[in-house]
Amino acid sequence: MTSTQPALAAHRFTMSFSSSPRGARLARRMCEHRLDTWGVPYGSDAHGVLSLVAAELCANAVRHGHVAGRDFHVLLTADAATEVVRIEVTDTRGERLPALPAASRADGEGGRGLLLVEALADRWGCRPRRSGGPGKTVWAECTAPGLVSPPLIP
Repeated sequence: MTSTQPALAAHRFTMSFSSSPRGARLARRMCEHRLDTWGVPYGSDAHGVLSLVAAELCANAVRHGHVAGRDFHVLLTADAATEVVRIEVTDTRGERLPALPAASRADGEGGRGLLLVEALADRWGCRPRRSGGPGKTVWAECTAPGLVSPPLIP
């Protein structure tokens, strides 16, 4: 008789938010709360890094990916086995791709958000929107020690 271990499920949170500064704040707060419940407590270094990365990606979706009447979408996943949290933010502006600013622009107004993401995330990138329609998804992955495994549902 052979027994196999079921694969560990990953934590998953997904929600759409209005493409406004208020929507970006709410998305960041919802991500912060989920991280805390998943074992990355408020006040920890990992929580601070992940909150800042989520805030920057959501703010960029509102500032650079805004289309009137269209929401942005957040997908937050965490895998306790690998201790990796992935933040994906999808907007409806596929023609405006993120790029690190030139050094001269980084000293001016704005332009530092992606520099923060680059410095804090283990990996980040951009891909076309998968769920049909125009847009892009900007994602970042960070290591988060302390993640707890979600309960397995039989």
